[in-house]
Amino acid sequence: MRYDYCKIVPWFLKKASLFLGKEYVVTEEEKPIIFAMIAYMLNDDLVAKEMNFNLNKGILLSGPIGCGKTSLFKILRHCKFPKAKYNIPSTRTIVSEFMREGYPILEKYTNGILIGDLSKPKIYCFDDLGIETSSKFYGNDCNVMAEILLSRYDLFVEKNLLTHLTTNLTASEIEHQYGNRLRSRMREMFNLFGYETFTVDKRA
Repeated sequence: MRYDYCKIVPWFLKKASLFLGKEYVVTEEEKPIIFAMIAYMLNDDLVAKEMNFNLNKGILLSGPIGCGKTSLFKILRHCKFPKAKYNIPSTRTIVSEFMREGYPILEKYTNGILIGDLSKPKIYCFDDLGIETSSKFYGNDCNVMAEILLSRYDLFVEKNLLTHLTTNLTASEIEHQYGNRLRSRMREMFNLFGYETFTVDKRA
């Protein structure tokens, strides 16, 4: 299916402004990211081929604090695009849940279900990977997000379960914090979309 992006993009910007309650301003350097994200969420295989990203992988959206990563995922979900069906939990919240409730939380965010729930696995966009710290539950050290992502990698391989991430970390920082094993698997799981040159804090 071919989409008319001359109509879709202005519609998206209008929906984004309504969602945020203020004008959603997109700079020239942001336009390729916005366009690619919209095409991904539309499941547009023609644009995916042209822009060299894989619709069967998730998205790792990286960039500095305040560039609008989380807002973009929230706006896309609000627009109800075909592939924008995901929850957006903060990694800090997940770690806090783990510290209160323990190891069942790993299962909750691996499969998107609690033990005994027969629902199908859920798609997540884990927000702000890297802001959480290694946590202890009754004295046991656990890198919570590393465990969740390694388990979701297995589901990605077995069942094509998608995962999305936002992060301020660079590739080397991810490897340092989570290890080479996870970093290697993340290359298989994610398309990397980056705001690396974007410096303005949109929350200002």
